[in-house]
Order: sequence, then C-alpha cells, then structure tokens
Amino acid sequence: MIERTLIVLKPDTIQRGLVGKIVSRFEEVGLKLIGMKMIHCSKEFAEQHYPLDKEWAKNVYRKSKEKHDRIGKELRFKDYMEMGKSIQKWNIDFLCESPIIAIVLEGPHAIELVRKMTGDTEPLQSAPGTIRGDFASVESYQLTDSKNRVLRNLIHASDSTKTAEREISLWFSESELFKYQKELDKHF
Repeated sequence: MIERTLIVLKPDTIQRGLVGKIVSRFEEVGLKLIGMKMIHCSKEFAEQHYPLDKEWAKNVYRKSKEKHDRIGKELRFKDYMEMGKSIQKWNIDFLCESPIIAIVLEGPHAIELVRKMTGDTEPLQSAPGTIRGDFASVESYQLTDSKNRVLRNLIHASDSTKTAEREISLWFSESELFKYQKELDKHF
C-alpha cells in the first residue's frame, strides 16, 4: 500500500538546524522524498492548513479537561470553541514565525510510519528514538499553558489518508511532485 503524506518542518526545526537530521530519518527507513519546498507562510495560508474543526476542538478540549481534572487543576477555557480558537491562533502564529519546509513523502504505509517516527504531539510524552522524543523533549502542555503559546514540537505530520490528500493538495501542485525510481521501489 503506497501512500503519500505531508510533513511540515516547523520554525523551531529550521531555527535549530535540524532539517538534515530529520529528513535523513525518513530516507533511511525507505520513504521517498517526492516534493520539498521552503516557504514563509502567510496567515491566510496557515489558516487553510489549520482550519478550525469543531470535532477536533471537542476532542482536544475533552482530553485537556480530563488531564486537568486528574491533576486537580482548573481548565481556563470555558468551552471547546474558545480553546480551539486559541490553539488555532497559536498554531498559525507559530507557522508564520519564520521559514518552514514542506515535504511530501511516499512509500508503503507512509502515514502510519511517519506518525510513529514523529512521536507524540506533546514532546514530553514522546518516546526516545522518535523525532520529538530526541529533539523536542523539553516541551509540555503544562509549559505551553503557562506561557499561552503552542507546543514547539518541530514537525507536523498528516494523521490520515483524507488529511494527507487535503494537505498535499494545499501545499503542492501535481507538477511539484516528482516520480523517480529508488532501489527499494523494486520491492514494492
């Protein structure tokens, strides 16, 4: 099952000089890089990448509320849409902070493989050996909540086939995606 997925190397990846280390991890497992570009995101473009989705906002709110309840801390947001709008704004501001690199990878089970390699959204929860676990481990929801900002977690990775298709078409035209053979292709 050959899939395509989008990754975005966020401003903290660029600022910390981690591009080569991260891209090489994906190439080393056999994923094919078929599109890549560096851009400076406009707010309008970032809003298209991070649309405010009610189901997503409800899920994030529920998880945050459960976590806050476990530690006996009050969640400062009144409802899921208030929280969703704040997170969306923080994500957009972060994506526009400095140049970013968008990449399309292709290979068997690319979406699942990239998500595993990327690690948990909260770097503090990411296992060693994952990109976030190895390079972004000082970030936590507790820290970002206290600073009113988004997690600086290095990388975005599409979470499903549907999302990958939407994101790839947003970031790349078909003419910007390349077809070529790699040694591993003969096994797929």
